[in-house]
Amino acid sequence: MRIVIAAALIAALSATLPLQYPSATRGDHVDTYFGTQVSDPYRWMEEIDSPQTRSWVLAEAKISQDYLTAIPERAAIYRRLRTAYNYAKHGAPYHFGHHYFYTANSGLQNQNVLYTMDAPHGRPRVLLDPNKLSSDGTISLGGESYTLDGKLMAYGLQSSGSDWETWHVRNIVTGADSSDTLQWTKFSDAAWLPDKSGFYYERYPQPKAGEELKAASVNQAIYFHRLGAPQSADTLFYSRPDHPDWYISFQLSRDGRYGLVVLANGTSPNNELSYIDMRDPKHVAHELYPIDKATFAPIDIVGSTVYLQTTQGAPNGRVMSIDLKHPSLERPLVAQSKSALQGVSLLHGHLVASYLQDGHSAVRVYDIGGRFIRDVDLPGVGTAAGFGGQREDRVTYYNFSGYTTPPRLYAYDVVTGKSTLYWQPKIVFDPSKYATKLVFYASKDGTRVPMEIAYRKGIALDGSHPTILYGYGGFDIPITPYFSTFISTWLDMGGVYAVANLRGGSEYGEAWHEAGMLAHKQNVFDDFISAAEYLIAQKYTSTPKLAIRGESNGGLLVGAVETQRPDLFGAALPFVGVMDMLRFDAFTVGHGWVPEYGCATCSAEQLKTLMSYSPYQNVKKGTLYPPTLISTADHDDRVFPAHSFKFAAAMQWAQAGPAPILLRVDLKSGHGGGKPISKVFDDYADTYAFLVKNLHMTLPPSF
Repeated sequence: MRIVIAAALIAALSATLPLQYPSATRGDHVDTYFGTQVSDPYRWMEEIDSPQTRSWVLAEAKISQDYLTAIPERAAIYRRLRTAYNYAKHGAPYHFGHHYFYTANSGLQNQNVLYTMDAPHGRPRVLLDPNKLSSDGTISLGGESYTLDGKLMAYGLQSSGSDWETWHVRNIVTGADSSDTLQWTKFSDAAWLPDKSGFYYERYPQPKAGEELKAASVNQAIYFHRLGAPQSADTLFYSRPDHPDWYISFQLSRDGRYGLVVLANGTSPNNELSYIDMRDPKHVAHELYPIDKATFAPIDIVGSTVYLQTTQGAPNGRVMSIDLKHPSLERPLVAQSKSALQGVSLLHGHLVASYLQDGHSAVRVYDIGGRFIRDVDLPGVGTAAGFGGQREDRVTYYNFSGYTTPPRLYAYDVVTGKSTLYWQPKIVFDPSKYATKLVFYASKDGTRVPMEIAYRKGIALDGSHPTILYGYGGFDIPITPYFSTFISTWLDMGGVYAVANLRGGSEYGEAWHEAGMLAHKQNVFDDFISAAEYLIAQKYTSTPKLAIRGESNGGLLVGAVETQRPDLFGAALPFVGVMDMLRFDAFTVGHGWVPEYGCATCSAEQLKTLMSYSPYQNVKKGTLYPPTLISTADHDDRVFPAHSFKFAAAMQWAQAGPAPILLRVDLKSGHGGGKPISKVFDDYADTYAFLVKNLHMTLPPSF
């Protein structure tokens, strides 16, 4: 008996003792910005492949793995995640010529499989199965582009989660690949010539050996590739060496007469739009709209008429058209509304426009002249995604789901306005037991912010419920309701899941975005902190039970609010976050974020703003930080993993209490895209086990 009691006491004591982290040398590196000296003690970690960094990372990984695998509930959580996810999934069909395409997953396949068929309900055959391209599922399908008759497909493959893609060409009829192989592309498409002899695509210069996942990606350019020729024979079509940071994309009209060049200053939603008369042998680009004034997103090119979605004079978005033969003459079609316009399709002489109303989908149909016809009668309150197709198509497809509403696929007839169920999954989830509530709360400055809260029906509002508060708040990206078995598993565990629609996104148009960028970035953090305070005040949860989670820009969000209000949260989960706001633009595509964040070398004012919230620079020695699980990936060439390395080292150095600060590094993974589902199970099993332990959760008997 004494031995048992002693063992229990030792276990209890060890649970309260701080972890013994590997030593991380604090260097004396100092940068000077506009006369201000800023120390960067972990600058050496930016050499992510150096022996010193690799040794430290491996030691951190072992501590995290030992900690997480020792949590008794992890195995049960992992099993439940696999069981919940193991159902057939089906993407919306789309077609080119008489060939229809869609992606599907039988249940637990690491990557979705691309199928083709000869009719919307035809017999499918496998066109491309990425699962057969690697033994561990780390090769995924990236971009796709089809010839108009649907007989050829250019497609990109991504490896280990990197943004880099290698493009190939496949014959749809035979399923065989040609010899064409194109490298050093990312964020690219393929614009086919009408005769299928070749296509235009975007690529970067080849980086130096060993710098592929670190070096800044600059000088993107458009090249032409002729089928059957080696990439070395590809010809430069368009470039902007005067603006190496700009992103370039190209769209060709069906008849090949006109090309549209879209230029973006990094991730700014505003862009320059030019057109090229392809009959001109010099291929001169004629500017239609300058950069940094508004968004001009091409919808379609019909003859010489270009249909555009724009924010010109309309921060919530509107639809217009211009005639390239008389480009100075603009024709307004669909006026701005109170809802934020998200996308437009031209289908069977109709404009199908998707909007957001308080973070939920609303879809409206107009005739080609912009006259309102009807609202699409959606199945409920949630997110409707899809409505794509060819301009002749009378029937289009969309997916509808919500946090507690499993997805369904519908076929929509734009002439009759009728939606017909096309496909629905068989999911082990009973939505009648759960509810999703839309609430509004006041941020620090009084701004009204929407938030979705998903929970099991009938819960007592007594502050006892473990809660995940998720947010993003940036880059004009909205966070809309969607169904995920990873969220439903959390609800089954007895948790509450809340999503705050923070400023910085596009939930209420460009004005909402601008209110959360550059000098206004603190608004995003205030919105998130106020969301947490609302959940606590309304007794959904309490500080010891409240976890915050975010990814990428959302990882920055978690790091910023954790360092600003460490007293408010029971746990913090920053995933692949941008943590050093003074250095983000030095790596991979980080320079493209300067329009959103500013930069430390741009001006003294922007330096001051970034210094005020940068997570790495705001870690304070002797602070009681909440339990924190910092996650990154070794192949993340979107947000350089050194961000997380440096933040983790600083947090471990500063931590005054026993709460763990763990660094979890996923191997052969990137920023998240294309990650094998087997790795995703591990991500969530580790995350939920971490919360079970640190939010002091008791799993229901059903687990």
